[in-house]
Amino acid sequence: MRYRRYSPWIFYFLFFTFGLIGGVLSGCQLLAFTPPNTIPSDATPNFQLMAEAWNTIQKFYVNRTAVKPELLTYGAISGMVDSLGDTGHSRFLTPEMVKQERNFSKGKLEGIGAEVQMKNNQVVIVAPLDGSPAQRAGLKPGDIILKVDGEEVSGLPLEQAVSRILGPPGSTVKLTILKPKTGRTMDLAVVRARITLHSVDWVRLPGTRVAHVRIVAFSNGVTKSLRKALMKIQQEDLTGLILDLRNNPGGLLDEAVATASQFLESGNVMLEKNVVGRVTPVSVREGGVALAIPMVALINGGTSSGAEIVAGALQDAHRATLVGEKTFGTGTVLEPLSLSDGSALMLATQEWLTPAGRVIWHQGISPDVSVSLAPEVTPLIPEGERGMTADKLLASGDDQLLRALDMFTMQK
Repeated sequence: MRYRRYSPWIFYFLFFTFGLIGGVLSGCQLLAFTPPNTIPSDATPNFQLMAEAWNTIQKFYVNRTAVKPELLTYGAISGMVDSLGDTGHSRFLTPEMVKQERNFSKGKLEGIGAEVQMKNNQVVIVAPLDGSPAQRAGLKPGDIILKVDGEEVSGLPLEQAVSRILGPPGSTVKLTILKPKTGRTMDLAVVRARITLHSVDWVRLPGTRVAHVRIVAFSNGVTKSLRKALMKIQQEDLTGLILDLRNNPGGLLDEAVATASQFLESGNVMLEKNVVGRVTPVSVREGGVALAIPMVALINGGTSSGAEIVAGALQDAHRATLVGEKTFGTGTVLEPLSLSDGSALMLATQEWLTPAGRVIWHQGISPDVSVSLAPEVTPLIPEGERGMTADKLLASGDDQLLRALDMFTMQK
C-alpha cells in the first residue's frame, strides 16, 4: 500500500439522500432523487444516476444475500477512485484498512504481514515483512494472489480483496498464488498473526568489517533506532556499511527524509511536485551521523515508496552504489482523507521526484549494479546471519548481498 504521508487528517463528509417512489411502468421501476444541499448543482444528474443504479439493484437483483448496502457504497466509492487511473496508488480504504494503516505506522499489525497493491486488475505482493507469516510461507515481491479461500479476487476492488485476506490472529487463510517468474501456481495455507515490526536491525557480517543494516519499514521511531545503530557501528570501527532496503514497502515521509539525512551532508532528499506543477525541494536535515563511511544499498522489486526516496537520494548524491533489481515505482505523496464512517480516501496529492528530478512513478529506480536472485532464494536478514560462519554466508545464495560485499573488497 505503497507511499504514505501522514499529516493531520482532513475530514470530508459525503451524504447521499435517496428517495424511492413505488410503482412500475412498462416493467421499469419509477425512481426519484432528492438532492441534499451538500451536492453541487452541476453534479445532481450524476448523483441521480447513482441513485437509480442503487435502487435498481435493490429492487431487481435476484441474489438477495449479496445486496448489502455497505458493500454497494464502498464499491461505488472504489469505482470513483479507480476511474482516476492511478492504479496501485490512490485508493479507497475501509475502516479495517484504515486501522491497518495506522498500526503499520506504529509498527504493529495483524494479518499475514504483506504489503499488496493492485496492478492490471490483479492483487500483487509488494513486499512480505521480515518475520511475517507471509515471508515464512514463501511469498515474494511480484507474486500474484489469484484466490482467497478458493474464491477469485482478480478484478475485485483492492479493499474487497484485502478484507478477505485480513482476519484475526491464529486463523488460517488459503491463498492461491501465481509465481510470474516461473508461471507456477501454488496453494498456500497461511496462519494470520499479530506482528510487531522491529524496523532496524544490523549485524557485522562474518569474516568481514562490514555492517549489514536492514530497515524493514519506515514506521514511527525508525530514525532514532537507525542513529543508535550507526553510532554503534562506527564505535566498533567497521569500515563499510550495506544498507538493505529490499522488500521495504515504505511508510512515514518524515522517517524516510530523516533516514536519508543520516548519510547526506547537504543538498535535497527529494522534490515534491504539486497539482499545478510547482516543484518544492525537501532539504537534507542537519546532524547526520554516517556521512563518510563507505556504503552500498540493496534494492529490489519490493523496495517501494519511502524506501525509494532514500535509494534515489543516495544514488543522485553518489553516496551509495545501488545493487539489486529495479524498485516498485511508487512515486506519489498520498494523503489520507477521512470519510464519516471511519473509511478513507488515499489520494495522490503530490508527485515526488529524486533530487535530480527523475520520475519514479510507475518507472522505479534502476540499480547501478543489476543482480537478481534465484526464485528459491530468500534475501538474508541480520537475524538469520547471527552465528553464521563466513563459509555459510558465501554459500547462502544471496547474490545481491554477496556482490555488495565484493564491492568493498574491490575498493581496497
